[in-house]
Amino acid sequence: MDIILITTVIASLFLLIGVAEPLADRLRVPFTVILALLGVAIASAALFFLRTDLTNALNPLAEAILGLPIRSNVFLYVFLPTLLFQATLGMNLRRMLDDWVPILVLAVVAVVVATVSVGFALSVVSALPLAACLLVGAIVSTTDPSAVVSNFRSISAPQRLSRIIEGESLLNDAAAIALFGLFMGFVMLGVPDPNLGEALARFPVLIFGGAVAGWFAARVAVWLMALFARFELAQISVSVALPYLAYIGAEQMIGASGVIAVVTAGLTLNLTGPSRLPPQSWTNLREVWGLLAHWAGALIFVLAALFIPRLLEEARPSDFALIAVVIVAAIAARVVILFGLLPLLTLLRASPPVDRPYRVAILWGGLRGAVTLALALAVTESTRVPLEVKRVVGILATGFTLFTLIVQGSSLRWVIARLGLDRLSPIDDALSRQVVAVALQTVREDVARTTENYELSREIVRSEAKRFGERLDDAVKQAEESADLLDRDRITLGLIALAGHERDTILERVRDRTISARMAEQVLTDAERLIESARQGGRSGYQRAAKRSVTYGRAFRAAVVLHNRLKLSVPLARMTADRFEYLLSQRLILRDLDVFIDGRIRRIHGRRVADLLQELLARRIELVETALEGLRLQYPGYAEELERRFIRRTALRLEEREYATMRDDGLIGAEVYTTLAKNLAQRRAAAETRPPLDIAPQRSDLVRQLPLFADLDDVTLKRLGRAFQTIYANADDILIRKDNAAKRVFFIATGAVELQVAGQTWRLGPGEMFGQMAILMQKPRRALVRAIAPSTLLVLDEDRFRRLLMRSDRLQQAVRASAEKRGIAPERLLADITAATPPATAED
Repeated sequence: MDIILITTVIASLFLLIGVAEPLADRLRVPFTVILALLGVAIASAALFFLRTDLTNALNPLAEAILGLPIRSNVFLYVFLPTLLFQATLGMNLRRMLDDWVPILVLAVVAVVVATVSVGFALSVVSALPLAACLLVGAIVSTTDPSAVVSNFRSISAPQRLSRIIEGESLLNDAAAIALFGLFMGFVMLGVPDPNLGEALARFPVLIFGGAVAGWFAARVAVWLMALFARFELAQISVSVALPYLAYIGAEQMIGASGVIAVVTAGLTLNLTGPSRLPPQSWTNLREVWGLLAHWAGALIFVLAALFIPRLLEEARPSDFALIAVVIVAAIAARVVILFGLLPLLTLLRASPPVDRPYRVAILWGGLRGAVTLALALAVTESTRVPLEVKRVVGILATGFTLFTLIVQGSSLRWVIARLGLDRLSPIDDALSRQVVAVALQTVREDVARTTENYELSREIVRSEAKRFGERLDDAVKQAEESADLLDRDRITLGLIALAGHERDTILERVRDRTISARMAEQVLTDAERLIESARQGGRSGYQRAAKRSVTYGRAFRAAVVLHNRLKLSVPLARMTADRFEYLLSQRLILRDLDVFIDGRIRRIHGRRVADLLQELLARRIELVETALEGLRLQYPGYAEELERRFIRRTALRLEEREYATMRDDGLIGAEVYTTLAKNLAQRRAAAETRPPLDIAPQRSDLVRQLPLFADLDDVTLKRLGRAFQTIYANADDILIRKDNAAKRVFFIATGAVELQVAGQTWRLGPGEMFGQMAILMQKPRRALVRAIAPSTLLVLDEDRFRRLLMRSDRLQQAVRASAEKRGIAPERLLADITAATPPATAED
């Protein structure tokens, strides 16, 4: 075929893609629907001109369109990895992990239910073998992620709901294609009635093998990209190679699911990329992939739609009845998932509650598209599939896809409108009126200053001021009509706005490199969790999310166990250093939010709401300061090292800004600026390196590190080491409760604790002790002691402590100082020690 003609056709397709998006927006239908309809129209026109006797002038163009060298493997090996990989890069993976149970259950179970439902329904009403029927079920069970996600974004669905549907639709593709490969093998081997149990038993093997292949490929790619830190285009080129090599390696080398490999590779890069690549490089990489995915998604729809007329050419009246069966069975399977399984997950607290209108929108918004057509095309191209099976599979898949695109896609906005999902809630509507009124008041002040500065004509200013004043009066009147908004709702809206401003501030700090790329995603994730928790739970939800952001999670506790039991310190050291940096970043952000509350929220929601938000913010700052102080006590000096690093990064950012300003002002040329920028990049790389954190002192050295025992000789220290019992405590663990019998004394080797007694609070760090007062005074304990950081404690029983107290002057001094701090006379406390101390033994 003439290369010029092919190039013309492909260029025309890109022109078509450019026209389709604004056309879809004007007609208010999904973008994919317009692409599919245009593809069908082009193919139908090409067939018409190729077969008509009216003219032969367009025959070469028609032949070029219908003869494009596009086969199913082009869709599966070129376009599909691009779409899946970009979708994973755009996910907020940390938030996805919060909802991994409903996402995986909906994705896997929905595919299996749809496959079985369609397969067995077809086997009852058609002459196809069960394997072919299940193959059709696998083909039509995959939804189009781009259509589903764009639809939910257009109706402003809750973020957590959108996140679950986005993850489900993406993994739905992976699971459906894995099942497709399974049943395709049965059909090609001529197995009419496969054992469904055996088929599903192979399903986890396909998924696990693909996941391992994708993870390994991504780790190698991230290592290479970090190695090419100064070459942004090289990093992007490696990322482009990653999904295709992962897909082909999994499919051809280990016989696993290539789709799962691509998804896993994308998720791995999404999780590790921001901390290994410069922020600007990561942003540019995602923008490049966004463009590639836009082109791939549009081309796969148009090119797949070109095959629709030929796939339907041999359709018979009975085939349309089978299409109706597929439609009913697929919708029924979706109903079971949405109205049966999803409410069950909600009852089990594994999934957020989903209102009925949203479930109806999900049901009607489950559009099928290019992936379904590509899988059907793969069946029709296979020489090992019987002709009748190829014909029926092609017709059923194509007919079902057209139904979802034309019927469901064109009516989806109407359904959403009928469900009332396209309107603001009463709270949001009232907020919008308040915001408009406040914004217009600010604009009036700014416009007044502008007109004075430019000395505009008084007549023009007076005329425009009158028009603007009328609009402002109308906005104020509407805002007053919503003045009956409850304080509870105003607090919720204020917290949402506060968390949103916190997220914007974080993004600004990340761009300025004040917050490192390593911490960027975590602090952004917590900010988004605050927004969602405030939206769902108001003040209490916001407070729970704020507390969760500074508490130790399961992963940290697991790292503590590995450190204590198996002596594996690397995970705990990394997580502790991350926590240090995270808390410092949070403190930096939180101290900037007061101005927003005073300047914006107070004007919109009033003084009462603003004061309450100030109080909640103060509590968050106190939580962060408490957690940070616990780490400072546990690892003295490390926070100072991180603060020095922060100052260096800030200085480098300001230096870079000065060089850019001088270049823009013409004070230095491009050559000088390039040289300065290179030198700055080298110093920034050094400043970005985080100092190491040593968390694992040797157990034999713990006793020697305690200043209280510095006056003891080596023999006594050795015996004392054998006498001590070692206890490891996580943060928030209760070490001593009130009114318990006093039997032991605790010495802090590493970590920090908080002691509360008689309404007072003390914080103790390494080298200090607690629990001795109740023993010496022979009274029940009156203190509550809890760990505020992961801590290593050395414990002595009462008898050994008393004998040690008699021998150590330093220990006696520490006891006296502790007694004086609590208002207890130290002479009375130590007067009867000799009488109450048991006699020394050979063991002592």
